Amino acid sequence: MPSARRRLALVATLSAVLALAGCVAPVHQVTPPTANPSAAVPPSSAPAGSEKYYTQHVDWSSCPKGTQADQCATIDVPLDWADPSGATVKLAVARDAATGGNPVGSIFVNPGGPGASAIDFLSTVDTIMSAEVRDEYDLVAFDPRGVARSTPVTCYDGPQMDELTAADFDLTTDAGVQAQEDAWGAFGKACAAHTQAGVLGHIDTVTSARDMDVVRALVGDVTLDYLGYSYGTKLGATYAALFPTTVGRMVLDSALDPKVDGDAMSAGQAAGFESALRAYVTDCLGGSRCPLSGSVDNAMGQIKTMLDRTHTSPLPTSSGRRLTAPLAFTGIAYPLYSQSAWPQLTTALRAALAGDGSVLLALSDAYYDRAADGTYTTNTTEAFSAISCLDLPATTDLAKMRADAAQIAQVAPTVGEFFSYSGTLCAQWPVPAVGGLTDYSAKGAPPILVIGTTNDPATPYVWAQALASELSSGVLLTHVGEGHGVYGLGNACATSAVDDYFLDGTTPAVGTRC
Repeated sequence: MPSARRRLALVATLSAVLALAGCVAPVHQVTPPTANPSAAVPPSSAPAGSEKYYTQHVDWSSCPKGTQADQCATIDVPLDWADPSGATVKLAVARDAATGGNPVGSIFVNPGGPGASAIDFLSTVDTIMSAEVRDEYDLVAFDPRGVARSTPVTCYDGPQMDELTAADFDLTTDAGVQAQEDAWGAFGKACAAHTQAGVLGHIDTVTSARDMDVVRALVGDVTLDYLGYSYGTKLGATYAALFPTTVGRMVLDSALDPKVDGDAMSAGQAAGFESALRAYVTDCLGGSRCPLSGSVDNAMGQIKTMLDRTHTSPLPTSSGRRLTAPLAFTGIAYPLYSQSAWPQLTTALRAALAGDGSVLLALSDAYYDRAADGTYTTNTTEAFSAISCLDLPATTDLAKMRADAAQIAQVAPTVGEFFSYSGTLCAQWPVPAVGGLTDYSAKGAPPILVIGTTNDPATPYVWAQALASELSSGVLLTHVGEGHGVYGLGNACATSAVDDYFLDGTTPAVGTRC
């Protein structure tokens, strides 16, 4: 995506390292998935007039084809929580039964995004969580409004998405900046035209957190146990701030500072991906098949030269499509989410430096969920844009964007250009931004585990530190290493710690590092 903040989602191929957790949660009262509850748990902090949503009948049934979960259902929530008696939207919900058959409660899961499907994530999280945790807990997922099965944002068809993701504007000129703004403005108009009326203005994170409390009540849980990755940590932190007394055992992995605005988001991620790329290059140069040469600085320069060249001479690929600079960058960035994917980046760079962009294009397509037939298998990119423009649009002032771009170039000389001018993406968005909360302290909540990785490209470690400090009961677990996403992805220290937290409520010692 040209000049866009990277999508904050857990990548299923991650094999990063892992971390620890802590908190004693209240005893749960829960109806197992094998039954249909006749009455939900009474609402704890429901806005006046919303009680009917908390007590609605839920018809759990077999899931439709393509959904890998034990049971699925659809529930109603208000379009606008400020007017619960008005129009409604539908949310898709799914759950997997605890393997032990006698669950102590549910763990809600969210893989990030914004825009990634939590229901699709259920089939992956089964392989991430330990057998002991799965024995004790049901897993519950709902696609946030605007995402996948829940009143989705719909904008472009495949060819139009191809054109948008490949578009490369000369942002050194005022005309180029305006052209990018107009391109994303046209995208926004298409979203407004093809999405259910009213939805675009009500898919912000605060609204989705209120939805999550309804789902908590409808599955019969007194408190919310939760595992959120990346953007999912913002959703979890927002829930905790709104409903601190119903927080149970909450793990916020690869944490995002919810107070970061759009400009700081771009700058932080630019520095994060630059640092991750340097770590990859250092590792690559130590091997025998690295296509780069010389010092780390020299090798970074070789990547920069290749990216610069694709601005004016996009690389050919075996598909007949051309690899433009934005697609090339996405192909490089995607494997940086997981150290296990670094060999794929080496293969892609070897081909690209030899004049063939096919492998980088394949990686970019994987990031955007683009199938070989040219269709996009999810609406993640569309939902990402729609939610981000409501939550944290960046500045649209040209002078400020140019000043920010110069600063980003100083800290991220190789990839910084792809994080600059983010304000153009939402400048013409058809609905106004609503922002987030002013206070995320969640006073009264039990200990909340926050996990950060020291060289995470997408959610820099300082964001995890900031969130743990902002939460009145935050407990920080540090993963020393690379990649985006920690729990369940290969580190025995962290896996054991998080498992102990979910199973026993024990918290890690202050300063624990895995």
